[in-house]
Amino acid sequence: MSEGIPPDGDDGFIGDDDYRSAFGEELAATLDLRTWELGLDPRHILKRFKEQVDTAVHQEDVVREAIRKEFFPRLKKLRDAPQSAGVYAASPERLAIIHESLLFPGRVEAVNSVAVSHDSLPIAITQIGIAIVSYGGNTGVFSQRLFRREMSTQTDGRKLLRDIFEQRQARGVEEEDPLSKLARRNIRAHAELALLLDRSSADWRMGYGNPCSRELLSGSGYSSLLTASLELLKRLIREHRKFVFVPNSLEDRGFLTFGNALFGGEYAIIDTLEADSAYIVDRWNYDKKDREQAFKFVKEFCPHVVRGIFRASDQSPPYLFYAHREHAHIAAHVAMADSIIRSERGFPMLLDVADVACRGAFGTEGFMGMVNDAYAQAGAKFHYVSERKRRP
Repeated sequence: MSEGIPPDGDDGFIGDDDYRSAFGEELAATLDLRTWELGLDPRHILKRFKEQVDTAVHQEDVVREAIRKEFFPRLKKLRDAPQSAGVYAASPERLAIIHESLLFPGRVEAVNSVAVSHDSLPIAITQIGIAIVSYGGNTGVFSQRLFRREMSTQTDGRKLLRDIFEQRQARGVEEEDPLSKLARRNIRAHAELALLLDRSSADWRMGYGNPCSRELLSGSGYSSLLTASLELLKRLIREHRKFVFVPNSLEDRGFLTFGNALFGGEYAIIDTLEADSAYIVDRWNYDKKDREQAFKFVKEFCPHVVRGIFRASDQSPPYLFYAHREHAHIAAHVAMADSIIRSERGFPMLLDVADVACRGAFGTEGFMGMVNDAYAQAGAKFHYVSERKRRP
């Protein structure tokens, strides 16, 4: 299932020049243990950290000012920029209206999920739990619905033995069942979107991550999963339109630098998902029919989804958001209105509550308790559980 996934080098270092540029010294110097300090001197370490952090924060302030003056005004002029591109201050009056008319009356529902797996020699079991959450009148009351699905695969012992004798061991001792990976990533992403569309009746739908994620655009190589996922995305973008998706981390350092230049209460609409989605499709190994299907979707639907950044308060980090271009400004306000409830975290409360609900109901501890109990009743006890997974 790994074919088509960009190698780690695309996001990390690819050579000595990159290492030298990032750390300001040769890799050989880092590897030379004679340059390493002996022992642990807290005062010396704190002094060095303070010097480095002071310098870095000052440099970041300079960069932030330059971005506000030079780059923010150019957002509208970028090639293929959406019509709404630019930086905006969220309206306090509109945020209050969204609290009172959309969020607290339960007209915004959020979906989040968790997947836990047990993978042993005789069987692999994956459980996916999803929660739909909305407010129940105020910030302290929530309404939630929980959904659960489990999948299991059994090992073909005779086939494994044949593979060993033919020196083609198909499944390494520590290798995870590929179907578990499919379940955790792709089916989970598909199920979140399906529940958001078909089990939610709210005016506004809130999801986690990128709506046009690699999992949904690839189908993980399964043609039927790809077709089903693209049909869901078409309905979301063409028919529903009132959605906002928010990832819980902003790992791209370019976007992070850009987002740190926003003041609290500001948001920026930057571009559409067309270029990024086309990159994903271009890098994946499809058959001809699926590649054509995926590219057609990207060209027709991804220009309608904009990507932006918001910062709920000066104390919170910036976060990406994705929305339909016709409702991008309201979507940004919905995300920010739910995020300023906890100004220091600055992330939508509903997504966190949905995550907590999933982990409480479908977390690893309860799942493994039921699995171990099933083993015990089958007379197998713990000898199929690896030593690493039995560590306290």
